[in-house]
Amino acid sequence: MRRVIECVPNFSEGRNADTIHALAQAVREVPGVRLVNVSADPDHHRTVLTFLGEPDAVAEAAFRCARVAVERIDLRSHQGVHPRIGAVDVMPFIPLRNVQMSECGHIARETGYRIANDLQVPVYFYEHAALPGRPADLPTIRRGGFERWVARPLTGDRAPDAGPAFLHPTAGATIVGARGPLIAFNINLNTDRVEVAQHIARTIRRERERIPQLAGVRALGLFLASRGVAQVSLNLTQPEHSPLWWVLDYVRRLADEQGVQVMETELIGVAPASAIVGVAAHCLRNSALNEEHILDLWLDPEWNP
Repeated sequence: MRRVIECVPNFSEGRNADTIHALAQAVREVPGVRLVNVSADPDHHRTVLTFLGEPDAVAEAAFRCARVAVERIDLRSHQGVHPRIGAVDVMPFIPLRNVQMSECGHIARETGYRIANDLQVPVYFYEHAALPGRPADLPTIRRGGFERWVARPLTGDRAPDAGPAFLHPTAGATIVGARGPLIAFNINLNTDRVEVAQHIARTIRRERERIPQLAGVRALGLFLASRGVAQVSLNLTQPEHSPLWWVLDYVRRLADEQGVQVMETELIGVAPASAIVGVAAHCLRNSALNEEHILDLWLDPEWNP
């Protein structure tokens, strides 16, 4: 049985087509790795690559695209609506098949040390790759962003887990970790009033301790200048507890209370088949629908429902 992991690095570049192509090409050049998705957004000024394969090959591809990012991305001239602290802002490794989370944590740390040593970029480890006694959640580590910490010594709680004690002058810092599947899901509203999206995001953050379906849902309210609309940007970090259809309905109800409607949604990267099947089951009113009904999954000889 093949051993498969996934890597989903987020880069602080969503506008320069040549740089986005170079990042993707660095992954494509590694044998045994499959690049399955490239998502770039000019307002977030961010590109997300999704690739998978054997652990060693994926780790090599991750380092190669990180090197391209450090060479080509300059955060001193970067302005986007998404929080970031580095050119390679976050780089998670996810176990998919015949690999334990602990091994992904080890791969994340090895890759992080390589980025720190070879590229001279400070590295923080998060979630299942976090070092003992160190912060483990992404928002805490990224707090303040590039502008707050550039040219300031990284000491005390801000000391990196690997690499120099100052942000790289153009590439900032990189946050490397291991985690389970996550769904990045954006909901665009038919209004330019960003305060509506911010109100919805605050409500989600406030209510997630009380409402089980919001467990682990991270939310931001953003304005997309290129489209003139407000966006509720979501990360569903526990998708088994947060059905996509339920989260969309919840945001729709909050938007309705503000006199606003949902215009469209965006899926960034890929999502587990179970999440997409859950949407289909809800829309079709078919509670018995599951992955076994999806023909394409049966074409994968290693899929075992």
